[in-house]
Amino acid sequence: MDKSKFHAIFSIIVGDLVEKITITLQLSDRNAITELYSSRLYELLENEETKFWQYSTEKLFEMFLEERDTGKITFPEV
Repeated sequence: MDKSKFHAIFSIIVGDLVEKITITLQLSDRNAITELYSSRLYELLENEETKFWQYSTEKLFEMFLEERDTGKITFPEV
């Protein structure tokens, strides 16, 4: 995928995910962003080659919670 297209999609995905984290976990925007940006999930998400950007916000949020709770990420079966 073209880098500019990926960055546009990535920005939308991250915004949606931060909003979901903020609302569901009742965190401030700053804390939600900090937690997401420091996660392994974010590291995987920002790498276009992993194709994590193809997952729904709901699935990414589930993976975020799993990593937050257990320190691990279970990759969905494709």
